[in-house]
Amino acid sequence: MTEHLIRKYSAAVPRYTSYPTAPHFHEGIDSGVYVSWLDMLGAENRISLYVHIPYCDRLCWFCACHTKHTLKYEPIATYLKSLHREIESVSQHVSRSAKVTAVHFGGGSPTMVKPDDLIALMDCLRAAFSFAPDVEISVEMDPNDLDEGRYDALAAIGMTRASLGVQDFDPKVQKTINRIQTFEQTKSVVEAVRARGAHSVNCDILYGLPFQTLETLKDTVDKIISLNPDRIALFGYAHVPWTKKHQTMIPEAALPDVSERYRQMTMAGQMLMAAGYVAIGIDHFAKADDTLALAMKDGALKRNFQGYTDDSADALIGLGASSIGKLPQGYVQNMPATGEYERMADSGELCVVRGIALSQEDRVRAFVIERIMCDFALDLTALSQLFGPAAVLAIAEARQFAAGERDGLVAMEEGVFRLTEAGKPFARSIAATFDTYLSSGRGRHSVAV
Repeated sequence: MTEHLIRKYSAAVPRYTSYPTAPHFHEGIDSGVYVSWLDMLGAENRISLYVHIPYCDRLCWFCACHTKHTLKYEPIATYLKSLHREIESVSQHVSRSAKVTAVHFGGGSPTMVKPDDLIALMDCLRAAFSFAPDVEISVEMDPNDLDEGRYDALAAIGMTRASLGVQDFDPKVQKTINRIQTFEQTKSVVEAVRARGAHSVNCDILYGLPFQTLETLKDTVDKIISLNPDRIALFGYAHVPWTKKHQTMIPEAALPDVSERYRQMTMAGQMLMAAGYVAIGIDHFAKADDTLALAMKDGALKRNFQGYTDDSADALIGLGASSIGKLPQGYVQNMPATGEYERMADSGELCVVRGIALSQEDRVRAFVIERIMCDFALDLTALSQLFGPAAVLAIAEARQFAAGERDGLVAMEEGVFRLTEAGKPFARSIAATFDTYLSSGRGRHSVAV
């Protein structure tokens, strides 16, 4: 791979966990619109729930999540009361016959929640919605929060998948990003959640961190492999200090350049595949018998705000401050400010303050971008069959792109627009050529490698 290509295709573009992307949400989609969309969900619909806990007891300087730092539990207890109220309000507009097939607790640090409060939160969800017998329950966790009581509470709520952020085990890197977490500590968490019935463990690794080198990253990947996780996410650090001010604490001079980021990404990916993991999209890896790998094999892989997923639910309902949901009609986002969110929830209002309704053109391009990001390929015949005349322009753009591309990144094979091996690392940049919103200038993004 030449330096020329790496630099040419590493421009800042979205990660495409949605289309249109969040910077294009607007205030025209409010709680009234949300109510009408929820009311259209039928008994046959399957639902996923995303529950956001926007608090951490330490603020990792690399983090780009909606969260805030607190060393006191009172703000969390207050927030949980409002979260219960929102759950009750939203559920009034959802058919009791619609089944919840997945619940994801994200943050922030959901494991900051005290054991009794976590169990009460799950009880509230189960009282408000109808859960499928085989519901998947996943929890993002910070090993520094965990103790025996919390492990027992996670088992009590039926956690099936544990998601551990690791990032890097090198002490210098950890100090620079304010994320101190030893390998031994991480190993003990993996053993504890497995002993309590979690059938899947996910680990996140970051490349492109300050002071990170190929050698330090290799050591981290080796240690992660030794834990035998079921899934591994290999994310590139997104340096967006204009959005997340705490990232200004990271010395930019210590960040690897785009060429070094590419080398780190490539090396780590090769190590994971050599260890028997299947590459999933641009940044995930899974055991061959994992449902994520099986979904990719079957052409059923999807992408949402948690990244790659095998979740086939018809609607994603976001609960909590800043949570994003997706319904058949479009995307919605809750009030990000926790104080205002609590006021709205406590008053019985639904907390949606922005979103976007999907046009037919949006649906076509969302399909195109998702297939490029998930399959590295787009079947133009299937696209035409799904969307008819609405797909004509996107099909023409795909053919034009393939005909004019001179770097060997894509090829047209029997009506399939396909990324080559050289093109796969630049899937985000290739997908961006189909994004009609990108030129509007809303939002600044991280580099594509």
